[in-house]
Amino acid sequence: MHIKTLTIQGFKSYKDQTSLEEFSPGSNVIVGRNGSGKSNFFSAIRFVLSDAYTSMSREERQALLHDSSSSVSTTLSAFVEIIFDNSDGRFPTAAGSGSGSGAEVVLRRTIGLKKDEYSIDRRSANKADVANLLEAAGFSRSNPYYIVPQGRITHLTNMKDRERLDLLKEVAGTRVYETRRAESLKIMDETDSKRTKINELLEYIEARLSELDEEKEELKQYYEKDKERRCLEYALYYRSLQDHIAKLEELEDKRRGEADASNAKQRTFNDREKTLSDLKNELQTLQQEAEQVKLEKESLRNERRELVRQRALLEARVGDDEEGAGSAAKDEMEAQLERVDGRISELEGELMGLLPTYEDQRQALDEARGTLEEANARISVLFARQGRSAAYTTQAARDTALNTEIASLRAHVERETARRTQWAADRETEQRRLETARAALAEKSALLEERRQFNKEGAAEWEELNARRDELLERKKGLWKEETKLSSTSTYANENLVTAKRALAGTMSRTTAMGLQAVEEVSRRHGLDGVHGPLYSLFTVDDKYKTAVETTAGESLFHIVVDTDETAARLLDIMTKERLGRVTAVPLNRIKNKDVNFPQAADAILMIKKLNFDRKYTAALQQVFGKTIICPNLEIAGAYVRSHSLNAITLDGDKVERKGSLHGGYHDPKRSRLDAVRDVKKWADAHAASSAALAEIKTAIDSVEQEVASIEGSLQKLKSRSTRAAATRDGLINDMAALRDEEGEARRRIEVLLDAETRVERDLASALSAVTAMEQELQTPLTAGLSNEEVAELEELNARVDAQQAVVADLSERLGQTSSEKRTLEIELNDNLKRERDKLAAQLEALAGEDLLGAGGAGVGANSAESRKRELASARRQIEEREKRLEAIEKEQDELQKKIKSASERHEKTRNEQVSDAREIERGEKSLQRYLSQKQIFTAKKDQENKNIRDLGVLPDEAFEKYLRTNNEKVVSRLHKVRDTLSKFTNVNKKAVEQYNSFTKQRDQLILRQKELEQSAESIQELIEVLDQRKDEAIERTFKQVSKYFAEVFDKLVPAGKGQLIMLRRAEENEADDDDDDEHEASSVENYTGVSIKVSFNSKVDEGLLIQQLSGGQKSLVALATVFAIQKCDPAPFYLFDEIDANLDAQYRTAVAAMIQELSDTAQFILTTFRPELVERADKHYGVLYTQSKISTLRSITKDEASAFVEAAAEPAAAA
Repeated sequence: MHIKTLTIQGFKSYKDQTSLEEFSPGSNVIVGRNGSGKSNFFSAIRFVLSDAYTSMSREERQALLHDSSSSVSTTLSAFVEIIFDNSDGRFPTAAGSGSGSGAEVVLRRTIGLKKDEYSIDRRSANKADVANLLEAAGFSRSNPYYIVPQGRITHLTNMKDRERLDLLKEVAGTRVYETRRAESLKIMDETDSKRTKINELLEYIEARLSELDEEKEELKQYYEKDKERRCLEYALYYRSLQDHIAKLEELEDKRRGEADASNAKQRTFNDREKTLSDLKNELQTLQQEAEQVKLEKESLRNERRELVRQRALLEARVGDDEEGAGSAAKDEMEAQLERVDGRISELEGELMGLLPTYEDQRQALDEARGTLEEANARISVLFARQGRSAAYTTQAARDTALNTEIASLRAHVERETARRTQWAADRETEQRRLETARAALAEKSALLEERRQFNKEGAAEWEELNARRDELLERKKGLWKEETKLSSTSTYANENLVTAKRALAGTMSRTTAMGLQAVEEVSRRHGLDGVHGPLYSLFTVDDKYKTAVETTAGESLFHIVVDTDETAARLLDIMTKERLGRVTAVPLNRIKNKDVNFPQAADAILMIKKLNFDRKYTAALQQVFGKTIICPNLEIAGAYVRSHSLNAITLDGDKVERKGSLHGGYHDPKRSRLDAVRDVKKWADAHAASSAALAEIKTAIDSVEQEVASIEGSLQKLKSRSTRAAATRDGLINDMAALRDEEGEARRRIEVLLDAETRVERDLASALSAVTAMEQELQTPLTAGLSNEEVAELEELNARVDAQQAVVADLSERLGQTSSEKRTLEIELNDNLKRERDKLAAQLEALAGEDLLGAGGAGVGANSAESRKRELASARRQIEEREKRLEAIEKEQDELQKKIKSASERHEKTRNEQVSDAREIERGEKSLQRYLSQKQIFTAKKDQENKNIRDLGVLPDEAFEKYLRTNNEKVVSRLHKVRDTLSKFTNVNKKAVEQYNSFTKQRDQLILRQKELEQSAESIQELIEVLDQRKDEAIERTFKQVSKYFAEVFDKLVPAGKGQLIMLRRAEENEADDDDDDEHEASSVENYTGVSIKVSFNSKVDEGLLIQQLSGGQKSLVALATVFAIQKCDPAPFYLFDEIDANLDAQYRTAVAAMIQELSDTAQFILTTFRPELVERADKHYGVLYTQSKISTLRSITKDEASAFVEAAAEPAAAA
């Protein structure tokens, strides 16, 4: 093994990376000027091999980095890397290091201001790894002379004999022996100290055992009485404990009874909550039907009113046709006109007198309804607060729900406010429309001067088309009615569907709700037929098992069932790309359910058997519900879970999982997911059915309208032909009739809008009151139920509602009568009398001859007369039909009102029962709390008695029977006597026996420990003797080897002379030496005082001279001979010599060069020199160059270049 190459960067003067050609495995010489960096090169190798530069501080590391003061860049780190040739395998780690064949080992050290790192074969290593690696390769820690830096030769020449002996000991490796001997002596001292302490403890224990032997008899008597005391106290404590246990069992029985009753009431409460919801839905349905009947009734009245007007007009015209024109008819018409005007004046007076009463009654009814709705709103707030007290366990959850409801109500207020504003604007529009109609009507009345003339041509066709059109219009009216009814039904279903969807979305996360909403659309848009829908849509279950099924499924209800995993991947990919929320897809082809061993018992029902579903979804439902059974209670459920390792649940939703966890508690029936799903499906089906029927009606209406439009076109053609002959009077009459209709419609519309605004005002007041109440509730803590004040307020509000409902009913009846009278007067005035007055005025004008038909108009007039008769008969028939239908509607309304009243009463009764049960449940909870408090008291007493019994310690067997049948008075009396006796044992040592046994045990242990320490001391003494013997042998052996090799090496270096090493002993010391140690040692080695050297340079028989008597060159040669001898004694793979020939004479330099050449056959030498002798005999040569930038570089040179450099460097020295 030898150094193959070396790489330096940033180390001292070697700033740039310097890599050398491979070193020779023999001798290598490095030449260079003083200060050029030769010694830095040797320092770099020593830096890696760790014989120097260990445990460096930051400043010391900074000193090793290249000085960059003369350079542009700053050196922050440096490294030195040595590549060893390991072809002989001296490094044991190379072959397994992963560095190829193991022929090379790369050792590298890197430093910086804050780091100092090693690596072996490019892998991180620590300093110990490097030291172990070098030692395994033959680098001895005790012999550092394979590296000889400048000054070490001089140090060797100036060594004293004692120092030379220390060097010999170091080479012999005695440091290890001395270290182990010192450790052994330290252990000996510790052992002696422990033995002394053990002896002292044994003396104390023996004395204490003697004292305790005397105290044991007194303690025995004390124990007898104390045992009796404990038996007596145990009897008292045990009886008290049994009393407390009996009390606890009694309390538990009562509590269980109360709990069962409370649970039964809670179940009844939950069932009634469902009934209450059904009643509310029934009431809403009835109210919707009543509203539809009301709308139909209003429509029929309008139609009848229009038909009555047409009938009156037709009757007048038919009468005119029958009476003809003449003065008598004119006089009669004028008298009739006067009577009509008088009747109009009379009825207008009655109407003006009736209006104040109507307004007062309407205002009173509005105020009464407002008061009633305010009370109902407050009742709703109190019920809602009570419901939240039961539904939420934390104030944070309740506040979150309140904030959500407040936001919803505020949104409702905003919508209703917008509607009220819109209605107010609509009312102002209708008011302007009314005023415009009245002004136009006045204008038309004043301009009624033109006459009308019918064109007889086409009269038959005109009548036929009109008849067909009227028939179609009648059909259209019927379709409109049906459309209105279906539209109302569809709107109602849609509103309930939206509410149901919102309720369903409230049971899941927002992203899940978004995902479920998007799945159907994505499936339809992308044709994903394999998407079957969410799990909840694939089965139905009886309400009895609803809570258990819902609790078991949990969030799995919202999982989307698909046919394959490909469908699932495609669906989820689309939803991810379009950001449509989150869902969990369950592919049926991936579900592998295991068979489960279910109990065959009546109290264990397999849940999946209670579900109704399509068999193709069995795998998905089996995965969720297939490992769960339904049990009557938790005890039975827990037993089956332990015996069959499955999940069990009760009908109330209390669940026991096979992993051991329990889940349970209150389930709010209003937030049932399955109920929400059922409602969504119910209203979705209803909305779909009504929408389909509505679409059919609209199609039929469109068809009728198209046919009517065609007839209107034909009529328009006929009308256009007779326009020139038509009188303007007909247009005015029709305009006036239209204006009167518009006036009446505007007036009715204004009343409707006023009523709507009033209802909205009441609704807004209720909503704002509810918001205020909820905001106030937010400021209050969560309580278990309503306070006493709130309960009292609820009762007072119920009474007030009952009274106010009677007031509202009375006011409604009175207002209905007044309104009926008002409508009768208005119809009589506007639809009959005023129209009759207009008709009479027109007839009078016709009779006066202002707009008579020409001679050729007789035919048309005749046809018109027949037509009017037919129209009159049709009008009478339609009026009769409308009146029959109105009569039927009146009965239907009465029936609906009875049903509404009955449903309202049942709803109110059920609600009152809920209030009563809520109070009972609250009282039951308070009662259970009292039981719990009492249980805690008795449990504490029971625990205290148990503690008292435990404090008695280990009881004798007789304690469990001796006094248990003795009455308490005797036990207490006996206990007092025993305690008096025990009080006399004031100075007894209650631990005498324990202490005696303890001290005896300690004594035995100490004696055993004493023996062990004596054996250990003997073993340590033997080890010290062995170490001393081995150290002596090592020193003797090393001295002989070094002395032998020194003589051989010196003989080769100085063939004419001889040299020897002499071991100095105490008996041979010079008396002048005062520095010796006077300590006497048994070992013979300790008698050695030094190693002396005697050499002769010109005779092999002379005694020779001591080293102190030699010249400087001779001393250096002797020192080199010593180094070579030490190296022969402990060979190294390579050697580094830094200018070892500096002080040698020329003939000795030649001899040293020859020896190094001889030794380089078995070891590698790397040397620096200024002398030609080493250069001549070296195998490879290297030169160090130093630039003006203070940067060293090293490169390979030839022998001639090296010799020339040495000669050039020698000339200035010779001149000097």
